Amino acid sequence: MSGNNLQQPTGSAFHRSRGSFADELTNARTQLDKRLLLGQPAETPSVTDTAPSLSPTGSATPLTPESEAGSPVSPPVDGDNDGDVVADGFAFAFDIDGVLVRGGRAIPEALEAMKVLNGENKYGIKIPYIFLTNGGGKTEAERCNDLSRQLQTGISPSQFICGHTPMSEMADKYNTVLVVGGEGEKCRQVAEGYGFKDVVTPGDIIKANSATTPFRKLTEEEYINSKERDFSDVTIEAIFVFADSRDWAGDLQIIIDLAMSKGGRIGTLSETFDEGPPIYFSHNDVVWSAAHDNVRLGMGALRGIVEYTFREVTKGKTLQTHAFGKPQLGTFEFATRLLKRWRKNEHRLNAPPETVYFVGDTPESDIRGTNQYNEKAENEWYSILVKTGVYQDGTEPAYKPRVTVDNVLDAVNHGIEREMKKQQERRASQQKKPKLVHMPKFTLDGPNDEESVEVVAS
Repeated sequence: MSGNNLQQPTGSAFHRSRGSFADELTNARTQLDKRLLLGQPAETPSVTDTAPSLSPTGSATPLTPESEAGSPVSPPVDGDNDGDVVADGFAFAFDIDGVLVRGGRAIPEALEAMKVLNGENKYGIKIPYIFLTNGGGKTEAERCNDLSRQLQTGISPSQFICGHTPMSEMADKYNTVLVVGGEGEKCRQVAEGYGFKDVVTPGDIIKANSATTPFRKLTEEEYINSKERDFSDVTIEAIFVFADSRDWAGDLQIIIDLAMSKGGRIGTLSETFDEGPPIYFSHNDVVWSAAHDNVRLGMGALRGIVEYTFREVTKGKTLQTHAFGKPQLGTFEFATRLLKRWRKNEHRLNAPPETVYFVGDTPESDIRGTNQYNEKAENEWYSILVKTGVYQDGTEPAYKPRVTVDNVLDAVNHGIEREMKKQQERRASQQKKPKLVHMPKFTLDGPNDEESVEVVAS
């Protein structure tokens, strides 16, 4: 409120008429406070007078206490279609198998969930999202093409992480590596695309010496695609299991041979069994959800077999292997960096979201990893478990989610409604605060200059 909205008090109220000077000072303060409380609304807007934080592209959003506290939706961003509003306070991250896709086909609710995320919701907001799957065996671009077709919406490699994606950061660390898993030559191509300089496959080793796997013979196509080389002077510096093995027995044999070798040299045998190259698995899921009614064995099962077999053939030696993927914290840290880049490049959002809703179907990897990362992350990672994959409804999950829902559409709606409720609570909290007004000052004259003071509203 400006000073000219308040009538200037008459002189009698501010000059000594009776009692002490202190009494008059108290009386003057009381009268001024009453006048201010009964005055007209201030010209400066209170938090209840500000525009809502939902603003269409091209309009301005005033800076209010609510926006400073963080709103679930953003002011306009360049690059979106006219009229689009993008959520800046939250985002989603999704597992794929058992959440969005099962047996190569989209789960029906997943198609609707994508529409909701892309703006077809009652709030008219688009919500940033990424994908974080332990699956692999193809380039990220190829996986995104498959997923785009399945979900009937465009998916970019810039918003996609598969199990072996974080392995790309190790391309400069090792020279010659063995890459295991996947169909044909695809994993070799993926590794070379990451920048690995010299990639060996099990097929290369079998082609050089067919006795390596007595019961595994290369097909004509495999023989042609496998590279011919002399391994007598080759040192395998690391083993990377990029995708699920298509030949468990043969791959197991070759991995064990190298684990027992002298420094990764094929055909040698260590005396101490502690000289082998490091072994990395792109994830540790023992089971996964496929088209079959029951879960299928995954890479985590192969990892367990490798460690068990090594212990048996070395008479008790321990083989220490390493796993990427969920629930490893490093994978969630990688996802955080990817989400940051995606939000900035696609939606021009620089600040991280307050909350990331992670939707998964496997308590042992999806929920466990999300909950553990939430304990150390700077923002909130909120775990949602769905019933369309590995998790069996009615059972007690080994790692408890923040909430369990039927399907991914329910998960998306739950996250959106939770964010809108948070926004409403912020507004309600701001409305409870007293309005701020401009408070005029008045001079109260005392019997002499020393007792003249300024009076303002308390």
